[in-house]
Amino acid sequence: MRIIHSRTDLVADSGDARRGVVMTMGALHEGHADLIRAARDLDDHVTVTIFVNPTQFAPGEDLDKYPRTMDADLELCQRLGVNTVYMPTSDDVYVRPSLVTVDPGELGTHLEGAARPTHFRGVLTVVNKLLHLTRPDHAFFGEKDYQQLTLIRSMVIDLDIGVKVIGVPTAREPDGLAMSSRNRYLTPDQRLQARAIPRALEAGAAEHRPAAIEAAAAAELAGLDVDYIEVRDPELGPARMGRGRLLIAARLGSTRLIDNCAVEVTAL
Repeated sequence: MRIIHSRTDLVADSGDARRGVVMTMGALHEGHADLIRAARDLDDHVTVTIFVNPTQFAPGEDLDKYPRTMDADLELCQRLGVNTVYMPTSDDVYVRPSLVTVDPGELGTHLEGAARPTHFRGVLTVVNKLLHLTRPDHAFFGEKDYQQLTLIRSMVIDLDIGVKVIGVPTAREPDGLAMSSRNRYLTPDQRLQARAIPRALEAGAAEHRPAAIEAAAAAELAGLDVDYIEVRDPELGPARMGRGRLLIAARLGSTRLIDNCAVEVTAL
């Protein structure tokens, strides 16, 4: 496994091998492992990027305290057969202050974008950069960050980036909580409270009308500080008949958790 820190070293690629990339901010867990396994199943050469991207954090967010677990991250990558780990500095990714960034458009102002107005501009800009630097055939992202996944897919289409984006189902703890690097911020009591989030998804998915789906989810989240509970269509437009997505964001103390699941809308 090659560990590199400079974009110039990415030039020494694997020739004609089919390439996959998994982009992370480190603090890897079993959810990231699922992404890596999906890449290993599909591609000959797998690159994992580990970069805590400063441009997706607003002032006052948790950039400085975001967990760094480099040794454990590298051990996991080695164990799963990753070929290359790219661990750049900010100066290597952003060689100068960005004059041009990727605008997430209207969708970037809803849901997560309403709470974090600059977040998706930073995410899309760095993903665009890393796609051009790593030049993969496939890029793997988790469905837990469903709005991010949707925006990345749109960016790849709209900017004619020659890569296929693969969504990987959310990895969950035994009690259903979505795996997240931020789960480690939770106190034991908050961790118990967080079990309400997967219960809310399950309750919502049992209903079939958007208002009823949202109400059933809200009933399970009564003790949490809820940011939003919304039913959207699979592309995150307004809910319509057929397949949909239930999306939730809630805070436990200073920790903000998000989750989502598929729902079936049979009445509006």
